[in-house]
Amino acid sequence: PQQLLARGISPLEVSNAINAQNLVLPGGTVKIGTREYGVRVNGSPDVLDALNDLPIKTVNGAMVRVRDVAQVRDGYAVQTNIVRKDGKRGAMVTVLKSSGASTVDVVNRVRAALPNILAQLSPELHVEELSDQSLFVKAALKGVLVEALIAACLTALMILLFLGSWRSTLIVATSIPLSILSSVLVLSALGQSMNVMTLGGLALAVGVLVDDATVGIENIHRHVGLGSDFEKAIIDGAQEIAVPTFVSTLSICIVFVPVFFLGGAAGSLFAPLAMAVVFAMMASYVISRTLVPTLVRYALEYEHSHHRRPGPIERVHARFDAAFERFRTRYRYALEDALAARGRITTFFAVVVLGSFALVPYLGEDFFPQVDAGQLRLHLRAPPGTRVEETEQMVANIERTIRQVIPPEELGIIIDNIGLSTTSSTNLALSDNPTIGVTDADLQISLTDRATQPVEYYRAEIRKRLRKEYPEVKLFFMAADIVSQILNFGLPAPINVQIAGSKRAENFELAQKLEARIKQIPGAVDVYVHQVMNAPELYVTVDRDRAATLGMTERDVASNVLVSLASSQQTAPNFWLNPQNGVQYAINVQTPTSGLGSIDAVMSTPVVSAAATSAGNVNAMQMLSSVARVNRRTGISVISHRDVQPVFDVYANVQDRDLGGVARDVDKVINELEPSAPKGTTITVRGQVASMRTSYQGLTYGLAFAVLLVYLLMVVNFQSWLDPLIIVTALPGALAGIAWALFATQTPLSVPSLMGAIMSIGVATANSILIVTFANERRQAGLSAHAAALDAGYTRLRPVLMTAFAMIIGMLPMALGFGEGGEQNAPLGRAVIGGLLAATLATLFIVPIAYSTLQGRAAVRPAEHETIQELAV
Repeated sequence: PQQLLARGISPLEVSNAINAQNLVLPGGTVKIGTREYGVRVNGSPDVLDALNDLPIKTVNGAMVRVRDVAQVRDGYAVQTNIVRKDGKRGAMVTVLKSSGASTVDVVNRVRAALPNILAQLSPELHVEELSDQSLFVKAALKGVLVEALIAACLTALMILLFLGSWRSTLIVATSIPLSILSSVLVLSALGQSMNVMTLGGLALAVGVLVDDATVGIENIHRHVGLGSDFEKAIIDGAQEIAVPTFVSTLSICIVFVPVFFLGGAAGSLFAPLAMAVVFAMMASYVISRTLVPTLVRYALEYEHSHHRRPGPIERVHARFDAAFERFRTRYRYALEDALAARGRITTFFAVVVLGSFALVPYLGEDFFPQVDAGQLRLHLRAPPGTRVEETEQMVANIERTIRQVIPPEELGIIIDNIGLSTTSSTNLALSDNPTIGVTDADLQISLTDRATQPVEYYRAEIRKRLRKEYPEVKLFFMAADIVSQILNFGLPAPINVQIAGSKRAENFELAQKLEARIKQIPGAVDVYVHQVMNAPELYVTVDRDRAATLGMTERDVASNVLVSLASSQQTAPNFWLNPQNGVQYAINVQTPTSGLGSIDAVMSTPVVSAAATSAGNVNAMQMLSSVARVNRRTGISVISHRDVQPVFDVYANVQDRDLGGVARDVDKVINELEPSAPKGTTITVRGQVASMRTSYQGLTYGLAFAVLLVYLLMVVNFQSWLDPLIIVTALPGALAGIAWALFATQTPLSVPSLMGAIMSIGVATANSILIVTFANERRQAGLSAHAAALDAGYTRLRPVLMTAFAMIIGMLPMALGFGEGGEQNAPLGRAVIGGLLAATLATLFIVPIAYSTLQGRAAVRPAEHETIQELAV
């Protein structure tokens, strides 16, 4: 600045001179004689140092060049971002994928391209892969596949135990991969990929896929046991259950209709799961009606015609069959007693169901379960005005504290991303990063496979320790796993209370009140107002009259100050083309930060009017202090808008409590403070909470619609309004079982658990259809409603238990939640198991009671009508 003042040159003039002298223009061609010459202008210097020789202007008869008032160097912009890995500085490159690409495919292709890229770099440069989301994706996919394999094996063993035939078991086991393969082909044709949700749907369907084939084979075995010819037994057995199983399959498919009522990320996640189940079920029905009877014809005929010495499988099955027959006899006696005391049993069932519904408020509500991905993301915000170097020192101190909390053998790496990168604003736009300046820092903490404590434990311990030792630092944890990041919709926390309105000061005061009140809510943690309103700033007040007297305008003063402090890149970007590599580099004209260490240095900035510059009037040069004064004050560090209106965001996270419970308490706080809000100000809850409520509402309406569709389907099939009503009497039992299962395992309600509820309702409906269909056949044979209900329960006990146990055993691996990301689908498995356990009891007792009661009364009315007619005659 002193050299500029001495020569009467402003920073803006230096920038304009370089822009005018450093040009790359096409030179065209010239034809001289018989040759054609290209014309090139020496607009861009061949050597970087030649920029020093560029003339600026003539002062007192002497040419002033760039070297006289500035130094040209090959350097970097003012540092606003520091990246460290385990305390050592480095540079970080983040690779994002587009929405339609596969995470695993992108990672593999990046790794394949890296060797060729690194070969062009200096060998001293050490490049290391820091984090990889595909590891979690692969582990989650592997976990789902292992769960499905274990479920298939357990289901096959259960079928082998019930049927006692390895050939029958092999037939059933063959139908599973064929059904899954058919579903995969249809999903592929529809543009779906193999991911955690589609594989989860196929794993969910494994227990149901055996249903069609198992029921068919079991019915064929029953007809063979009754003495029918083998081929006739196959035809009669398949024909007898063709319609009931078709209605059952359609019922299970229809109950997945609510999934397509979900919007946003939840709909995108679970629609593929629902499609996987539906397509697999349809394929299973077709296979069980075509391929399975054919395989039975060729595989089991020898088994039934040649009675050889029993092997180990047959002996085990014989013992199990004898025990099962004794159990079935006891069940018949129990069902007789229940039919005799149906009033008391029905009352007891109603009381249990209503009591179970009373558990629902104590379950809690979550959108999705928390996933332990083995990583933590901690965001730090130093006091406003902290320099990036001081922020780095603060991060180093906090990192040492974290290493004291997490044992060395359990801690992987810690990546620090400090400040705001000026070249990667796209990453901020496409992520949930809340960084607003050099006072912010992101810490990504990875745990090793030897970690003995879950992520949630270390998160709570780090939070408690840091708040005690660094009270001046604002800190909060963010979602580390990919699922939670998606569900937060780019927000740093699941709860976002947004205050929108034009009265900024009053709204910020309201946001602070909300922050203080929400902090008092049990389970609410990391509560903070995102916008910073007290950032220190120097407010330059230009004396317009004084400036006008000196021939300057506000624009003249501001332009010179802007170039000096923020570089010419803000107003007149210019580039130097390196002829050696053909790469363009930005040229920034700026006062070095070392020369701006005080307010006096800022006020010494040369300023001149544009008119004086063009006229070459050196005497028009003034210092900033001649036309302006400066004051210290605080101002706004970041301004946020939504739909044009200014907004303030209050973010909150959840710990040791369900998201729904905390959100309800937040609603109470909002309702209490909303009347005191300025006129025109609105308070809205956004983020994961809003998506959760929308999803719950969509599932509730969709489930009601699906039950209605299933009921109408059964009305059409049975040509009766009464039979479907009898079938759905088992559904309250399924809902009660779901409530008890979630309560016993301390699992909150979530979208996956509601998906499990949908699945269990479908299977319960399918089992009840088997009971009612067989009871109707027995009534057509001349039995009373009471006897038909008793016979249906006794005869269909085996297929009902086989179907229920196959589903329950198939869901056990999922319910236990083992493996990477297993917590995500664990509520689904638990809901299915609890719902089916209770629904099976309701199917075996309540459905026969309802059939005996309702069909008995329906049969009495026509008889009474005929008696009255006879008396009248």
